[in-house]
Amino acid sequence: MKLKFYIDTHKGLTFTAILVMMAVYHQWHNPTAWVYLSLHGTYGLLWVFKSRIFPDRSWEEKTPLWFGLASWAALTLYWIPAWLLTWRGVHAPGWLLALAISLYTFGIFFHFVSDMQKFTSLKLQPGKLITGEMMSFSRNPNYFGELLIYMAFAILPVTWLAFVPLILFVLVYWIPNMLRKDKSLAQLPGFDEYRRRTKRFFPFLF
Repeated sequence: MKLKFYIDTHKGLTFTAILVMMAVYHQWHNPTAWVYLSLHGTYGLLWVFKSRIFPDRSWEEKTPLWFGLASWAALTLYWIPAWLLTWRGVHAPGWLLALAISLYTFGIFFHFVSDMQKFTSLKLQPGKLITGEMMSFSRNPNYFGELLIYMAFAILPVTWLAFVPLILFVLVYWIPNMLRKDKSLAQLPGFDEYRRRTKRFFPFLF
């Protein structure tokens, strides 16, 4: 079965999983829980739509059952902030809700627009280095967008523990994947010059 099956089903079930947590911990009257559901739940649904409309080729590969289930289990770490929020009954201040919504909005822009550009560019000109538009200031604007999105989720429970899953994914998966991507793109003409004028992760930084 394709890897995207496990990823998409997990993302698609996020909305339901958060609703279950809200029910278990009686958070129906908690505005922060509803904001969290709106942000993280809709992100999961948007991911599924994105996977159908402009899928990432790396998720199209077939994978062994054990690896697919392990990936599904690993993704469940992303539900920890929702559990911390609902279990503790956190009521975040208004300014924090506004910050989370702003981070999420910018994150969706960077993540989805860059993925759409990559999908369209590779479809029209397969094998050609993508250096313009969203890719002109960062070689991984999609990961930068995801960072903003998951930071929005992590700040709402108001505890440092909510950042642990994000930090683990950045260190164990995101950074190694970005390094592998640079190594693969290094085989394409013009990459050395492109690398000199762009950043690997944060736009205009590092």
